[in-house]
Amino acid sequence: MAIRIVQLGSPRALDEGTRIGTVRRPPRGVPKEQFAAQDWYDVWFPNLAPSPETVKQAQAAATPQEWTAFVRKYRAEMATPENRHTLALLARMSQDANFSVGCYCEDESHCHRSVLRELLAEAGAQITP
Repeated sequence: MAIRIVQLGSPRALDEGTRIGTVRRPPRGVPKEQFAAQDWYDVWFPNLAPSPETVKQAQAAATPQEWTAFVRKYRAEMATPENRHTLALLARMSQDANFSVGCYCEDESHCHRSVLRELLAEAGAQITP
């Protein structure tokens, strides 16, 4: 059992399980009833998405220093008690169930899901490579 970190909208793996969208906004132009059928997500959970201001910071990050500043800010947002509890819950669930979390970005290395991967690993999650 494990968590997969995925690009939303990509084809699902056979044993992927429930797909959780950790994004600020739903996909544009897609009817709500089509989110799962089109491989976006089964459940929308924006709590693990960066705040709108932090998303803008990530999108504007053009240097390693700017990306590092984004990572620090997103990690600070995820350090709230509510978000720490959510990360701990997902980490524990990964011991017994397959599911995935994801974002729309094509390049995981320049996306909050790369940081989310680290945070989940730090919380003890089983993560599919």
